[in-house]
Amino acid sequence: MPIEEFRRHGHAMVDLIAEYLSTVESLPVRSPAAPGSIRASLPAGPPQRGEPFERVIEDVARIVIPGLTHWQHPGFFAYFPANSSPPAILGELLSAGLGVQGMLWATSPACTELESHVLDWMAEMLGLPDAFRGDRAGASGGGVIQDTASSATLCAMLAARDRATAGRSVVEGLDRRLGIYASEHAHSSVEKAMAIAGLGRERLRRIESDARFAMRPEALERAVTRDRADGVVPAFVCATVGTTSSGAIDPVDSIGRICRANDLWLHVDAAWAGSAAICPEFRMIHHGIEHADSYCVNPHKWMLVNFDCTCFWVRRRDDLIRSLGVLPEYLRNRATDSGDVIDYRDWQIPLGRRFRALKLWFTIRQYGVEGLREHIRDGVRSAQRFASWLARHPTLELAAPPSLALVCFRHRAGDERTQSLLDAVNDSGVAYLSHTKLDGRLALRMATGGTWTRESHIDALCAALERAGIERSGAGRFLLRSPGARLP
Repeated sequence: MPIEEFRRHGHAMVDLIAEYLSTVESLPVRSPAAPGSIRASLPAGPPQRGEPFERVIEDVARIVIPGLTHWQHPGFFAYFPANSSPPAILGELLSAGLGVQGMLWATSPACTELESHVLDWMAEMLGLPDAFRGDRAGASGGGVIQDTASSATLCAMLAARDRATAGRSVVEGLDRRLGIYASEHAHSSVEKAMAIAGLGRERLRRIESDARFAMRPEALERAVTRDRADGVVPAFVCATVGTTSSGAIDPVDSIGRICRANDLWLHVDAAWAGSAAICPEFRMIHHGIEHADSYCVNPHKWMLVNFDCTCFWVRRRDDLIRSLGVLPEYLRNRATDSGDVIDYRDWQIPLGRRFRALKLWFTIRQYGVEGLREHIRDGVRSAQRFASWLARHPTLELAAPPSLALVCFRHRAGDERTQSLLDAVNDSGVAYLSHTKLDGRLALRMATGGTWTRESHIDALCAALERAGIERSGAGRFLLRSPGARLP
């Protein structure tokens, strides 16, 4: 494709994206596509000769967009948001256009140094300990952008494994049983990381939770003591700040003290909720973070940066490099040999890496810290608005205490009615919810914080739930206040 043709089609693609974002609200949130229907719309084989690019764009509109579940829809409340925003999209576009492969400092100095700098910005914005920053005199820690929090957890676990075995496991393999601990509500990536790291997923110690679904520190301490008595070497604890099921916040300070006393690696997974700490009034979620050996947060969940972008910090970078560093002859260069630069290939699983820092840099510069804080606060206000409506509803109830921008709820009549509500709302196209199990009962999850979500979309969800309840029960309508009234 000649450059001038690229310029023309590039403008057309930006126009398509802008049109999509401005009209996505008119589409059903969840794709109505049946399994196999997308492939059935595509040619059986590849074209033997190139096609006009206009035809490709036509097929995006005809086949791809109708086959999407629209994560940027203002009525998307399922899972957690996968935020995007215009400056982040432009940063992703520039990253692709520059075509940088930033595995070494030498392969693109700006790629590495901008990333290090923006991660220090993020550490300041979140109020993280100085030990995680790379710009302090004599710094031994620092930050790196991973693809997802799952990768961050795996990297932290590998470093903890090798520290617990004095480095022997990375050279010779495991020769002992290691204790890995996480709340029973911790993310499934902990279990997957154990399988990949050769620790055995069945060896995960799932620590019981309290009435708010947060880890019980005393139960953790008992598990560590029991393991030591059984010849197991306690190695790694994952504390969660904002669990996926309910938004529960593990008591990091108490957990951290146990880790310090027992020489355990403490990883704090704040993938979703961590972004809230850019607001001073929510920074209490980080109480005890000074005990952490590693920490991660996903700007692509709640900070207007498109997927994928996970910020991951370690207290001691050497722990990570010992586990992940390999230096073949073909990657040797003067800058690496000098020891004066960071080579991020040694901070992650793959060798190659994209220029992800651009979209994070663009977003922070476009909105500023105050603009990002307002977005976080708006998500919390939206959740409070919905929780207030629930509190006055005669047949719906909270299934867990509201947590920042997450509200879990259910039907008082039981799981069958709760499932019926979920199906009806998701089939309506107006909104999209997801589910979980809390205390053995079905619960619906409503996560706010989408880029384009406003009060009117919270009201539309309430109305959709109300319609679903009436259609399935024949009961009278529970009005917001009066027909057409808005929530307080």
